[in-house]
Order: sequence, then structure tokens, then C-alpha cells
Amino acid sequence: MDTTVFFAVLAAAALHASWNAVVRVNRDRFLAVALISLGSGFAGLVLLPFVPVPAPAAWPWLIASVLVHTAYKLSLAEAYRTGDLGQIYPLARGTAPLLVACFGFVALNEALAPTAVAGLVVLVLGIWLMALRGGRAVAAPDVRSVAYALVTATLIALYTVLDGLGARSAGTASSYAIWLFAFDGVLMLPILLRRRGMGWLTAAAPVWKSAALGGVMSLAAYWIAIWAMTVAHLATVAALRETSVLFALAISVVFLREPLSGFRLAAAALMLCGVVVMRLA
Repeated sequence: MDTTVFFAVLAAAALHASWNAVVRVNRDRFLAVALISLGSGFAGLVLLPFVPVPAPAAWPWLIASVLVHTAYKLSLAEAYRTGDLGQIYPLARGTAPLLVACFGFVALNEALAPTAVAGLVVLVLGIWLMALRGGRAVAAPDVRSVAYALVTATLIALYTVLDGLGARSAGTASSYAIWLFAFDGVLMLPILLRRRGMGWLTAAAPVWKSAALGGVMSLAAYWIAIWAMTVAHLATVAALRETSVLFALAISVVFLREPLSGFRLAAAALMLCGVVVMRLA
């Protein structure tokens, strides 16, 4: 992977972990996710005049992706209702790179070098160790959280493939990303109104600033990822993007006071080894 792409995806991973932390620290997880989606959607609407309309070939991918992204955010909010950031986050992210790699190899003929495959496997093993033995007192995660986290992982893999193919057919990655976020925010508004009515405005007052920041981070993180998927293998970008788990670990320990166990440290070491191997591939 090109050095510029490599470090850009790492930056995207840090941004992704940060907006997930914004969701986790809010008591009302659904409202936090919805407000972040509205914030990124508003930013997308503001930027629409500055990007071209995606090519016609991209629209089926774009429409399908908007629906999948919405389902992903609702599932993520439910997972965070009962689970730790440091445990649920890696569980939600850990399966997706392998699913994307399998799809890329079977459907797109994007075969990875043996070194890249080894790095991907080591990285995912670290993520799963973090997920399964990285929670409070190394207890098993709440069953409902695990279920939602695994559903979320499947949705992550699905939208990654949709957006990789959509961005490649859109003409430019920027046009695809901006239109995606604009539509995503528009779709989230009626869902929010249906669940909370106009009362969401009052509930949002204390947290709208952090949600707006989260929205900007969400847009920037995935904008970078979409661009990276147009110049590198989908599986490589998907795997490297999951280094966000390392940033989530740091946030969970330093700011959320979640425990730093030996299992978490071992998992972090595995993930770092996977990243290094992938960089050398």
C-alpha cells in the first residue's frame, strides 16, 4: 500500500474511533447516533454544490449503501446501550475485514499477497481477542450487545463493498462520499422524528456541539476511506481501517476509565504486529 494511503487510512481510523466515543459517552445512544448522522448529513448538503453528481452507474450502489448505513447506525446504537466501548467496538469491527477480503477475492479477483493476508489475519485475531476477553473483569459481553455487534459487523462489510464499488464507478470518490452523507442525514431525520417526535430538539440541546463535532469526524473519516478504496484493495483498506480499535482502546482507558487488562494489552500488541506486517506487504 502506498505510504500516503497508509497514513491517511490510519488518520481515518483515529477519527472513526473518536466519533464512536462520542456515542458511547452519551446516555442516549440512539440520539447521539442520530445527531451525528444529521451533523454529517448537514455538512454533506453544504458541500454538494462543490462536487459533481455521481455517474449514473454509481446510483444503485449509492442508494443501497444509504439504507445499509442507516441500519448499521441503529444497530451500533443498540450495541452500545449495554456494552463497553473497548469491547463492543472491536467485536463490531473484527469480522468485517475477513468478509470483505473473501468477497474481494471471489467476486473482484482482488487477490492479496501472502504477507498482506498474514497481516490481516494477525490484525483480526487481535481485534477478536480484544472483543472476547477485553471487557470489564474479562466477563462475557451482554448477549444482546454481542448480537447487535455481530449484526453491525455484517453491515460494515456490506457497506464497505457497496461503497468501494460505488466510488469506483462514480467518477470521483469525493462526489460519491458527499452525496452518500447528504442522503444519509436526510434519511435519519424521519427516523428520529418517528422515534422521538419534536421532543428530540429539547433533548439535543445539551449535546448538539459534541454531536456536530462527531458528525464532522464521521464524514472526514469515511471520506478518506472511500477515497482509499478507489486506489487500493478493498480488503487492505477495510483491515487497516480497523486499527481504529487501537484508538478506541486508548480513548476507553484514558477518558472513559474502562479497565486496561493484560488481555487488552496482548490484543493491542497483536494488532500492531498485523499493521506492521501489512505495511511491509
